[in-house]
Amino acid sequence: MRGQFVKTVSKLIQNDDRVVLLLGDIGVYGFRDMLTNYPQRAYNIGILEQSTISLSAGLSLSNLIPIIHTIAPFIVERALEQIKVDLCYQGLGSNLVSVGASYDYAALGCTHHCPADIPTLNEIPGIELIVPGHPDEFDKLFNQNYDNDKTSYFRLSESKNNQSYNVEFGKNIILQEKGEVVIIAVGTTLKAVLEASSNLDVTIIYCTTIKPFDFSSIKKFLNKKILIVEPFYSGPILTNIHRELSNLSGNFSMIGVPNNFINKYGNKDDIDKMIGLDSEAIKKRILRIINEK
Repeated sequence: MRGQFVKTVSKLIQNDDRVVLLLGDIGVYGFRDMLTNYPQRAYNIGILEQSTISLSAGLSLSNLIPIIHTIAPFIVERALEQIKVDLCYQGLGSNLVSVGASYDYAALGCTHHCPADIPTLNEIPGIELIVPGHPDEFDKLFNQNYDNDKTSYFRLSESKNNQSYNVEFGKNIILQEKGEVVIIAVGTTLKAVLEASSNLDVTIIYCTTIKPFDFSSIKKFLNKKILIVEPFYSGPILTNIHRELSNLSGNFSMIGVPNNFINKYGNKDDIDKMIGLDSEAIKKRILRIINEK
């Protein structure tokens, strides 16, 4: 997805003179041409995440469109106060684009893990949270949204689904409608969900916008068993559903990153299997839900 991010934003810099790119020592090589050719609108600020967010607020106040890019734990956890106060409280438009969330940088350990990014940002009023599952989807969602005067967080992943879908900001896609179990697959979890549910009679809803969440896509399924599969700490989607539907009663369950530090090493697929986010573990959970009385 990072390759597509470079292509998408480079095109915007060339075509929209309001766009300003701020890098946090990440993506400098990919954007080398933009840094050279557009030195007034493409900057490597360096390892100054809090200051970079505050700078983006000033750019937004000047009717420019800032795009900030660095690793998820640094842009979210290190600069959380600035995102909350400088951007969202002021109602300013800015685009935060992360990479390496959850444990994409598995071998680099806890300092580079960030499964708390979406759950943390979900508690900030007014922010938008977008989790594409394919590079082409990022391109569509970013172009739909980059200039909407909102603070938007785009979560890039090192992995991707097998194919892209005709995604739209703020809308879920019902991929199939069968049986009494409904699976909401978020972003890149769709690949494992499709593998796990092959030949099973289940409804599959594909979600790329966490906030604002598309309640209309699930209303008719609230009498069924609903399993939410999230590539971060579980909870944001169910929280948003409850906030919208205060009298909600339903049979919900979740699969996400367990709320534990990941102390073992391996690649992302190894960690998926270790924590139960691989297709085999998801299938076992689906079958257990199907067979529940």
